[in-house]
Amino acid sequence: MKEIYDIAIIGAGPGGIATSCEAVILGLKKIIIFEKGNNHSETIRKYFKENKPVDKDWKGIHVDIKGHINFEGGTKESTLDLFDDSLEKNLINAQFNTEVAGVKRIENCFEVMLTNNESYYALNVVIAIGKMGKPNMPSYKIPSSLKKQIHHSISECKGNEDVLVVGGGDSACEYAYFICEDNKVMFNYRKEVLTRAHPNNVDNLMKSVEKGQVRLKMGIDIEKIEESNGRIKVFFEDKSTAQFDRIIYALGGVTPKEFLQNCSVKFDETGEMIVNEKNQNDIGLYIAGDIAGDIGGSIALALNHGYNIVSDLKEKLEVS
Repeated sequence: MKEIYDIAIIGAGPGGIATSCEAVILGLKKIIIFEKGNNHSETIRKYFKENKPVDKDWKGIHVDIKGHINFEGGTKESTLDLFDDSLEKNLINAQFNTEVAGVKRIENCFEVMLTNNESYYALNVVIAIGKMGKPNMPSYKIPSSLKKQIHHSISECKGNEDVLVVGGGDSACEYAYFICEDNKVMFNYRKEVLTRAHPNNVDNLMKSVEKGQVRLKMGIDIEKIEESNGRIKVFFEDKSTAQFDRIIYALGGVTPKEFLQNCSVKFDETGEMIVNEKNQNDIGLYIAGDIAGDIGGSIALALNHGYNIVSDLKEKLEVS
């Protein structure tokens, strides 16, 4: 058998980074991270606008950082720098552009199987993939001719475009008021009131509305979209239509259940994934980050998940 790692971590977001760094501080030497993207923190890189403020107490929820990564908030860039420094300082072995196909328990360890048919072995496995790897999509069909104009972040917005932002959470609000100075923006949410977004984001959105930079289309859902002379024609339930150059769907993400099942993750009788206070799903198998529960994208809580996992491992090592 190949070398057996102490911990194999799937996903190099805040939860995965924290687990790896805390494990090094604990004294574990054999740690490996698998990340299908070409760098760590892909969600932050992809979905956060440049210089976006990143709060420690996200959505007003105060979080006391338990571990050794000194995250106090900042910007997108300073947060990425902090994680760069943490990985470099702790000499973490991160395998980028490497996708995991599944995990199975064999005897006293786990086999981590990659999509390129390679396998690695570890005594413990941490799944920290996040939800945004599989964004929610609308129920209506997206014509294939429009797929290059349909996005889940604002990274492709070029300016001087008619853009429709669809959603009712923090990302939707932020996307709308971030791009409204350079684009004509309509904000659409199927409910009449924004209840999921942080009040600060709602306030910023409404200020943009007052300035005439964002048009609201609230309490009305979309029936379908069609291609019309290279643009997107949107049909709303109130029988109105409008045309756009681009649509940003900020509808959140969904737990990739099939992948988790391929990774030997256990679910309870209701179909919910099992995660205890130590972020453990099963013996030697842990879940970190927003996939572990409703943490609402809080980086601080994801970092604490890493600390919880390593604290549990430390207790077991001391007992043994």
